[in-house]
Amino acid sequence: MTTHSSTIVRVLCSRVSEHTGQAITVQGWVHAIRGMGGLAFVDVRDRSGIVQCVLEGQLAESPLSLESVVTVTGTAAASSKAPRGIEVHASGVTCISKVEAPLPFEINKKNISARLDTVLDHRVLSLRHPKVHATFRIQSALAGAFRDYLSSRQFTQIFTPKIVASGTEGGSNLFPVDYFEQKAYLAQSPQFYKQMMVGAGYERVFEIAPVYRAEEHNTSRHLNEYVSLDAEMGFIRSEEELMDLEQHLLAYMFERAAAECEAEFALLGVEVPVPGEIPRIPVAEAQQILQRKYGKTSPKGDLDPEGERLICQYASEPNKPAFVFVTRYPREIRPMYAMPASDNAALTASFDLLFNGLEITTGGQRIHDYEQLSESIRSRGLDPTHFAGYLDVFRYGMPPHGGFAIGLERLTSRLLGLPNVREAAAFPRDRTRLTP
Repeated sequence: MTTHSSTIVRVLCSRVSEHTGQAITVQGWVHAIRGMGGLAFVDVRDRSGIVQCVLEGQLAESPLSLESVVTVTGTAAASSKAPRGIEVHASGVTCISKVEAPLPFEINKKNISARLDTVLDHRVLSLRHPKVHATFRIQSALAGAFRDYLSSRQFTQIFTPKIVASGTEGGSNLFPVDYFEQKAYLAQSPQFYKQMMVGAGYERVFEIAPVYRAEEHNTSRHLNEYVSLDAEMGFIRSEEELMDLEQHLLAYMFERAAAECEAEFALLGVEVPVPGEIPRIPVAEAQQILQRKYGKTSPKGDLDPEGERLICQYASEPNKPAFVFVTRYPREIRPMYAMPASDNAALTASFDLLFNGLEITTGGQRIHDYEQLSESIRSRGLDPTHFAGYLDVFRYGMPPHGGFAIGLERLTSRLLGLPNVREAAAFPRDRTRLTP
């Protein structure tokens, strides 16, 4: 194999057609190799796509293997027989990094034929598959659109601690951390801090960051570490404003992702929905619908996974994705900071957003009065002094406020129709998985 001058600029595979007749260099991974009558056709894959390279004579004997990293120099040429109408007639090939072990599964097929555990055990390799690659390009676009939409509406991006002294939910689903002489935990949510930042005068804040839940679930819908898209805003009149915000936010996110990732959605065979007016159903009414239409009984004041799926089925239009806000949850199943409903103190001004049968968002208005919040904390059998750092801001003036959090992996998995939320996490952390 020969090495050619580094003065020839690297061209991405997707842009080779812009350089027809020119000497170029492409670099990437060997995606496929086909031999034919003294020729070798080598597909090279980079972050942008795949291009066919034609090797003749001695070059065709190059000892290349699938997934090796290579540099190919040559001339870009149009070809009606090439898979994408363009190919590179190679004049030199250099293997930068060869593959030394047999691959645990093939990634140049339409889909990966392996169990999910095997795929995740070899995650770096599976991430190279074009469909998996597309998943995370789309996820990146969703997160970027979330940031841009809120920034354009005068929300400030914040960065809050992930090592905390107590949980935000007042429960036990916390990961303890050795923190010198003190007890500490991984943060379940940035909830307290985003409220504190609203009260610190920023009024509108958002964060994109991991959160940690020490739940022993081992299901297709749970992760113990996931990315939370959090938003919080002050001077609201009710939780209705928050649902309005999320409805418009999601429409923007999906439209932006569709525009930026047109090829990725096409590869995955996904038509991007654009949420319109999302129905809002009180949880008590949802339970009545489930009982009447499906004979389904639900947990007190809540919906179980089957109930979420069925209420989405009920609310959806034919051949359209289902979005449903479920509202007015009872106080006993909502966090201590949830604002009681204005017309019924036993209920809360809160909501969940369900998307294609799965909860992707929890949100609502928060208590902003110091005494009311302190009493709510005590009513859960907790000591307000343990939350002094959080409560202080309420003593110094807090506007009516609220917010929501979207699970990025759940959002991605529902949008793309992935059967397991782990497939929407680059390196998932679940009940048993700490590597890779």
